[in-house]
Amino acid sequence: MNTALQRAIGLLADPPSNPDVSNGYLDLLGSVDPPRNTGAIQAVWASPIGSMLYDRAQVVARRVVTAWGQPAGWLDIPSGGIVLDVGSGPGNVTASLARGPNGLALGVDISEPMLARAVRAQAGPQVGFLRADAGRLPFRDETFDAVVSIAMLQLAPDPSAVLAEIARVLRPGARMAVMVPTVGRAAPLMRLLPDGGAHFFSDDEIGDTLEDLGLVGVRTKSLGTIQWVRGRRR
Repeated sequence: MNTALQRAIGLLADPPSNPDVSNGYLDLLGSVDPPRNTGAIQAVWASPIGSMLYDRAQVVARRVVTAWGQPAGWLDIPSGGIVLDVGSGPGNVTASLARGPNGLALGVDISEPMLARAVRAQAGPQVGFLRADAGRLPFRDETFDAVVSIAMLQLAPDPSAVLAEIARVLRPGARMAVMVPTVGRAAPLMRLLPDGGAHFFSDDEIGDTLEDLGLVGVRTKSLGTIQWVRGRRR
C-alpha cells in the first residue's frame, strides 16, 4: 500500500479493518454497486473504451482550463494541503493538485476501468485513488482543503447529493470548483440524447444549489455549453 492510500485510510469516517488495495486503489465498494445513471452515455464512460475516450476529453478540458486559469489557482490550495477530486476518471487532473512535499491529492471514482488507468499512470506517494460513491463520500466531516470535480456531476444519479457531500467534507474557509455541461444553445441537441444517460444543467442550477448549501463567494464562468462553478465554505 502506498503512502497516499495509508494517509487516505486515516481520513475515513469508518476505516475498513482489512482494506482492499489489491488493484492499486482503495476499494470501499467491493461487490456493492452504488446507484448510478444507466443510460447509454454512462455505459460508454464505464467501459474500457470509454475510459480512453474520457481520458482524451479531460485533456481537452485541461486545455480549456489553461485558457481560463487553472482551478488550482481558484482553489487556493495550501502547501501540504489535502485535496479531493470527485469523479477523478483517469486521474490526470488529480495528480496536478498535490502541493508541497506533504501535499496529498485523492481521487474518487466508481468505475474500475477508470481507476485502473489512474493507478497505472498517476498514483504515487502523494496521489492515491479510491473506489467509492460520490453521493456518500467515505470521509469525515471537514477533511479537505479543496475539492474539485470535472465533467462528472452530469453522470451522477443525484447531483444535489454529490454537491452536499462536497460541502460537508470541506474545511471551514476551504474552496471547491466543479465543471459541468449546461444546456444553453445546445437544448435541441440535448433532447436527442438517450434518457438517463446524463444531466445537463441550467445556467444557474449549480450556483443556486451551492448557495442553498451555505457556500459563499459563489461564482460561475461559462464558455459555450461548459460551465465552471466555484464557492467557499464559511
